[in-house]
Amino acid sequence: MLNSEELLTFLSAVSHTQRLRIIAGLAGGRKYVSELARELGMSRPLLYMHLERLEKAGLVVGALELSDDGKALKYFELTPFELRLNVQTILDALQSDSLQPDETQADENHVREADGPTK
Repeated sequence: MLNSEELLTFLSAVSHTQRLRIIAGLAGGRKYVSELARELGMSRPLLYMHLERLEKAGLVVGALELSDDGKALKYFELTPFELRLNVQTILDALQSDSLQPDETQADENHVREADGPTK
């Protein structure tokens, strides 16, 4: 089950046309960055930026490999994923948040303790 931050990271990752094109480009299997960039007509720096977002969301994974001639090639491939988005998905994500320690509340309590008792 995703928490709200993970859900938002996922939704943000798939909310861009270029990232959807990258997912489609990797649907047939893993590819190295230069190959994928050529197929999509995208610069490698821009592709890396989008791949980083997809990787952070857990949708792709990258691996560095050496070619026969000693060149380093960065390969990316899709990770299996499925998300059903409905009201229950959102409620579950928020419920997951409430089961985890709330860092914001802990920080506020720490500040109150440092300031002394409240009246």
